[in-house]
Amino acid sequence: MKRILQTFFLTSLFVVSSCTQDTQLIPEDNSANRIADVSQELLSIEEINEVIDQILRDKGDFNWMEVSNQVLWSATVHGDGILTIGYGNKGEAFRTSTNQRLINTKNEIIDLVLSVESTTKKEAVYEEDKVLNVVDVKIASIETIKELKKRNDIRYLEPNGYSFFGNEAFPQNQSRSSKGCGFGSSNLNGNDYRVIAPNCYISWTFDQHNIEQAWAYSTGAGVTVGLIDTGVSQYQSLLGNNFNDGWSSGRYIQKYGTFIDSPWWWSNNYDGPYDLCGHGTGMASTIAAPRNNDYMPVGVAYNSNLVSYRATEDVVLNDYHERKGVKDALIALANRNDVKIISMSIGYPWSIGNIRDAVQYAYYKQKLIFAAGGTSTTWTNWYPVIFPANMSETVAVTGITDDGTYQQCDTCHDGPQIEFTVVMERDWDNSRTGTVLGYYNGQRDYVGGSSVATATTAGIAALVWARHPGWSRTQVLNKMRQSAEFYPNKSSTKGYGNIDALQAVQ
Repeated sequence: MKRILQTFFLTSLFVVSSCTQDTQLIPEDNSANRIADVSQELLSIEEINEVIDQILRDKGDFNWMEVSNQVLWSATVHGDGILTIGYGNKGEAFRTSTNQRLINTKNEIIDLVLSVESTTKKEAVYEEDKVLNVVDVKIASIETIKELKKRNDIRYLEPNGYSFFGNEAFPQNQSRSSKGCGFGSSNLNGNDYRVIAPNCYISWTFDQHNIEQAWAYSTGAGVTVGLIDTGVSQYQSLLGNNFNDGWSSGRYIQKYGTFIDSPWWWSNNYDGPYDLCGHGTGMASTIAAPRNNDYMPVGVAYNSNLVSYRATEDVVLNDYHERKGVKDALIALANRNDVKIISMSIGYPWSIGNIRDAVQYAYYKQKLIFAAGGTSTTWTNWYPVIFPANMSETVAVTGITDDGTYQQCDTCHDGPQIEFTVVMERDWDNSRTGTVLGYYNGQRDYVGGSSVATATTAGIAALVWARHPGWSRTQVLNKMRQSAEFYPNKSSTKGYGNIDALQAVQ
């Protein structure tokens, strides 16, 4: 199992305790000092986390390239020695053809690492990505960091095995539900759904966006949505063998796995496609659960195809294998011509280089990428929109209550990057959110936060694209914007507001 980050997050934000600035550990706010060495003493995990916490609170963001060599090296050592190197010139996140200059750059970097570390390529190089300009190496010496930083063809250096930020704030027995996981079911309140033909449940949240009315024009047929999450339950047949059932027909669901459940950085033992958390199953249900007569919740685009990737263990991308899993899933979905939309209700407080590069590659491949703005406990909502929703290449979504004033949900984040909002929480009862299929056959459940808001929006996009199959990504997104309540204006924290699915497909 990965090291469990002890947080209260449901989508992907870390709760951190405040700390006193240590002027020896935290460089002044200029690039020259930030890359200067303080010493070659290995800092403790607590000291590294103090640096991270202070920078997050001061700047609202964090970048490993802005800390001292000592901090970066110490975090790398504590993270099994794994250093992810993004090479090439600015903007060269990936390659679409053979580039000898980039090949030479990569080889020079690897030779430098081997020379300083006095090791072999077999022992030091874990992965040379075939699409992204990224290489993962194992290092032990601070001198390697120093020499790499002297080069002008390195975009970033990140200790991708470091997964300890936030641990001190929480007890070791923190439940997995704090990270969006859970296998329970709920007895749905009768006011939180309606029964529609041919005897299925439609969530009350769908009524806030005229989704049922939109089905007169489009049900998502012919459109494929890619889901990057914790996988889909093997025990929920409506997202398996019975995906084609009732009024849902002529479509497919495919499940893959890119997550490696192992404490060993060098492991290549993939964990399979099935959900061992519960979160991904809820997202899959929101997007594409079938419309049948089983008295079970239906998905927004109930005739769309779904391609699911189990890329993470939970929703917080704090583990090396999760970051690699998401990166690999993005590349795989980007390379599929049938996939038009990607939904990601997962994330992290700050940017992760190899995932950022993979998002840019998927965007280059014309995918419409939706990402969750972030969900956490109420007292940590000071944190802005999380990564990757804060990227310009993604469409950020958050959740609001049904009070009619765009009150953000109790645990949802908002900010200038938000593009759309989805009503997904009762204002007077935050436990009553979107209704979805449960983890096991015959079960129903509630799912909330910016997670379900993102999946709902991805489903609406599928309805629009199915209505206009010849449209481009830009045309689909613009139609969704034009169908939102605030358009042509944009709120500083809620984007264009709630989408009217009926207007979007007319």
